[in-house]
Amino acid sequence: MTGLTPENQTVPTTAPATKHVPELGPPVKPKRNKYAFACAILASMTSILLGYDIGVMSGALIYIKRDFKITDLQVSILAGILNIFSLIGSCAAGKTSDWIGRRNTIVFAGAIFFAGAILMGLAPNYAFLMFGRFVAGVGVGYALMIAPVYTAEVAPASSRGFLTSFPEVFINAGIMLGYVSNLAFSKFPLKLGWRFMLGVGSVPSVLLAIGVLAMPESPRWLVIQGRLGEAKRVLDRTSDSPSEAALRLEEIKEAAGIPADCHDEVVQVSRKTSHGSGVWKELLIRPTPAVRRVMIAAMGIHFFQQATGIDAVVLFSPRIFKTAGLKTDHQQLLATVAVGIVKTSFILVATFLIDRVGRRPLLLTSVGGMILSLAALGTSLTIIDHTEKKVTWALVLSITTVMTYVATFSIGAGPITWVYTSEIFPLRLRSQGSSMAVVVNRVTSGVISMTFLLLSEAMTTGGAFYLFGGIATVAWVFFYTFLPETQGRSLEDMDELFSGFRWRDSKSKPKNNKNSSSNPQVEIGPNTL
Repeated sequence: MTGLTPENQTVPTTAPATKHVPELGPPVKPKRNKYAFACAILASMTSILLGYDIGVMSGALIYIKRDFKITDLQVSILAGILNIFSLIGSCAAGKTSDWIGRRNTIVFAGAIFFAGAILMGLAPNYAFLMFGRFVAGVGVGYALMIAPVYTAEVAPASSRGFLTSFPEVFINAGIMLGYVSNLAFSKFPLKLGWRFMLGVGSVPSVLLAIGVLAMPESPRWLVIQGRLGEAKRVLDRTSDSPSEAALRLEEIKEAAGIPADCHDEVVQVSRKTSHGSGVWKELLIRPTPAVRRVMIAAMGIHFFQQATGIDAVVLFSPRIFKTAGLKTDHQQLLATVAVGIVKTSFILVATFLIDRVGRRPLLLTSVGGMILSLAALGTSLTIIDHTEKKVTWALVLSITTVMTYVATFSIGAGPITWVYTSEIFPLRLRSQGSSMAVVVNRVTSGVISMTFLLLSEAMTTGGAFYLFGGIATVAWVFFYTFLPETQGRSLEDMDELFSGFRWRDSKSKPKNNKNSSSNPQVEIGPNTL
């Protein structure tokens, strides 16, 4: 080995060349990349749009119903239809982001939602309000799909889970702002209060359009456009080290079908690669076993995230608290603000745990807590429903279990759904694959939102939460048996991971990616050994 010589030989006077070998000790965790952190924040601000709409509608519906004198069925449709309308944006976002880039798609999403918020605030009747919901829904669909994809493509592997969970953080921040807006404008005259609640939603979209000017384009999108020089400069700024930037560029080029020895500033890329042609065939008609498993995992996690009833709780918290025994609007809205505080607080906790604990442990713990909370909530509401006198302990239990439900959701099922989906698709399939997962998410959310009040009337509110608890139990089994751990894996390594995963593998600690740049290098020379 260099630096070690037999006794009968002369030691060279010149220092021998050093070698780079992997460090034998535990890897040193790199410092958080501040530039990637800032990019993730700006991109994830698009998620405020959905969060604000969900939060503000929970209170605005009370006053819209009184102003327009609409039925519970119309209320349910108004609450949930935005999720259905968002399918247009989600379906178009994949193709749009492949054509005009991730960053420009974020701007487009903000502009559409701005128009929708203004239309809703000015709505003179129910039909016009529904049109405003349609426009805003398209913007939400774009925002939901593009924020996690952009963040995952910019983030270094060492903090990808932390940064990719930001969209869920901003959804919760938006919900919290919506709840506060409800409380702030609840004392306004009936015809003005709910209009201000909805119209103020245009403000975040303006801030987003300004902030996005400081963001770089996704390096992976730049590579598939053949703009290697720009991609390298972005990777140099968003990676933890120069060696990681070089490795990431090499992996992306390989995934995009560009030769590793090509170092030109701009290269010609086939139309099929640069604009996503043939992707739907690869996803749906002739998927490989690994891609098929990725599709099932992505759509499954998005379905169960919504089918366990989170939007029903967030949208109809005032109605749930009214059923539990809180009589006045102010009491109901105040309790709803408390829900927002708890939900936002626990999502912040999750962001710091997701890269330390891993995706699977947090997800399974989260869903387990949701099952217990839903069972307790269903029991307390059933007792209240079957008792004529006020049952104080059941009221307290109802409020407490709503809080524990949103807390356990926020610590796992909320953020990990978006993190996981943004990680697992191969590069060429990522935009359209993520779009399909978001479609499942929004359809499920729309169905739950539009049927919750009808479901509560048919089987009582307590019975509805028992149903959600049963679905959460099925979700836990699915997650345990089907979803591999992705912590520490590069985005280009997912095909191998999903090809060979068996649920028993989850019992052992996942191996580090052999090409992971998180394992630092040390120099070995004559004075090292």
